[in-house]
Amino acid sequence: MSTTPPTTQTTQPAGLASDQQPADPGTGMHRAVAPTAGPRRGTHYPGRQGWRIASTPAPVYLVFAAVVLIAAVTGNLPESMLSGFAVTMLLGGLLIWIGNLFPVIRDYGLPTVLCTFVPATLMFAGVMPENAVVVVQSFVDSYGFLDFFVMALIAGSILGMPRALLLKAGPRFAVPLVGCLIATFGLIGALGAVTGFGFMEGILFIAAPIMAGGLGLGAVPMSEMYAARTGGEAATFMGDLMSAVVMANIVCILIAGVYNGLGKRKKQLFVGFNGHGELMRVKGRAGEMATPPKKELSSFLSLGKGLLIAAVLFVAGNLVAVYLPVLHPYAWTILFAAAVKIFGLLPKDLEDGSSEWGDMIASILVPALLVGVSMTYIDIQEVLASVSNPMFIVLTIATVVIATLTSGVLGWLVKFHFVEAAITPGLVMADTGGSGDVAVLSAANRMHLMPFAALTNRLGGALVLFVTSLLVPLLAG
Repeated sequence: MSTTPPTTQTTQPAGLASDQQPADPGTGMHRAVAPTAGPRRGTHYPGRQGWRIASTPAPVYLVFAAVVLIAAVTGNLPESMLSGFAVTMLLGGLLIWIGNLFPVIRDYGLPTVLCTFVPATLMFAGVMPENAVVVVQSFVDSYGFLDFFVMALIAGSILGMPRALLLKAGPRFAVPLVGCLIATFGLIGALGAVTGFGFMEGILFIAAPIMAGGLGLGAVPMSEMYAARTGGEAATFMGDLMSAVVMANIVCILIAGVYNGLGKRKKQLFVGFNGHGELMRVKGRAGEMATPPKKELSSFLSLGKGLLIAAVLFVAGNLVAVYLPVLHPYAWTILFAAAVKIFGLLPKDLEDGSSEWGDMIASILVPALLVGVSMTYIDIQEVLASVSNPMFIVLTIATVVIATLTSGVLGWLVKFHFVEAAITPGLVMADTGGSGDVAVLSAANRMHLMPFAALTNRLGGALVLFVTSLLVPLLAG
């Protein structure tokens, strides 16, 4: 009998680039990293999760949660980035798990809705430990978790998309963006006049703050402009403007969930209705505009490259914005990333690393971000105030519906898929900006559209603010 040991054959893990061959055993430098949680992609993906919460076995999760809860209740939760991750990931994982327990409606955005509004509701009820609230709000605002998340998605999505798609989709994007703004302002003004709410009031107090794509270009500067025109205080207008924005954001999330549910149907309602995440209907030559399939495996080094690229693009965007404040830093970052992709300034392995880093962040941190946004930006009192005026509700819902339908139709006319164009720029124009984009795209299961969403908010929001400044003199004193 031969005693020769069997020959061991080493195979390269799928998804590793040619320059990412496994290193010497034990180094871990090129060890494969699977971006999945069990049989599903990502912790927030709709579907049954069994007894795994936040991708951990339930008993382990309960121990983790107990440790963090005890620290928060006793006021001993450290105010640091790690504590922010602990609170948001544990609470977000639990709410996603609860939402996924309900068949059918989980496909229409229930997990996202729970993550978006339950934490704010717990704060309103006074049952959220104050220590946890302070930690999370610092985590999102002071420590820049929102920037961390959005930059990963912007860099990864742009550098990971086909160059032909970026070149052909960009110019066409102006058609649904500008068109939905014109239609929404005109129709809401007319509806306000018919119902007695007022033509200019409908535009300036409903359509304008909602369509500004966020609070920074919406409720905050608009309240100052209206106060200057009427001689009142900005705080007098802030409540109504905030109510419109928050209420519209809820409607946007619900409609995004409906689009996601409709997208799961095999039958198209009409030609070009649903692109299943693909923005354009024009495919180009030999699939040059098709989004490449996601890799099943990545590597530690590849993910590190992606983190570095996202960080440098973020710094570059903020640096230029200091000297050229005409655009938001996010907008400059988008332009830089697009230029890098269009002119092929990075090697393929760096583009792949950026794309894989964005995929990883989107796979595991969406619930955490939604919880952080809920605890930092959403005021349940404002939400309750917005439901006290029936006409206010009607005009707010009508604004979102008009925006998404006109954007979808106009996008379809310029060879976009209806659903994708209806989501961005349509719903994205009407949500609360960066945080709202995450909730809407998550509910629609189309997080990779984040670059177009960010571009919509920054450029479209600036356009809305400019138009609003021209209309303010028509507001009654």
